[in-house]
Amino acid sequence: MASSLIIVYLIISFGFSVAEKLTRWNKSKAYYRVHFKGTWIENKISLSLLMVILLETISMGLCILGLYDLLQSGARYWASVGLFSVSITLIMLMVGQRIAQDYSGAMNITVYFVLTVLGLYFLESF
Repeated sequence: MASSLIIVYLIISFGFSVAEKLTRWNKSKAYYRVHFKGTWIENKISLSLLMVILLETISMGLCILGLYDLLQSGARYWASVGLFSVSITLIMLMVGQRIAQDYSGAMNITVYFVLTVLGLYFLESF
């Protein structure tokens, strides 16, 4: 049951993240342009933002599918795939924070990563 709560939490987090990036597209681009100033990503903000939105949406969709499957039949496959997808997405986001030399931002992402890995552990162990 704990893994279900973690999945719900991640669905909500990624859902708000995607919605915010899409509804505040210009503000998001301006923020990330400053955030990545002086890095090789600075001139690729729109593409990077689209890639993050795509990864977060895929991860969220897989988590929704996994949560449904987990609650309906107890099957854990799609929940594991969803959490694994979230893990990969978070690793990519953390790498971006490191490129920007935003070490506290990278540390904040680590909290989500640990929670996600804990969800995977619960799925595989119980």
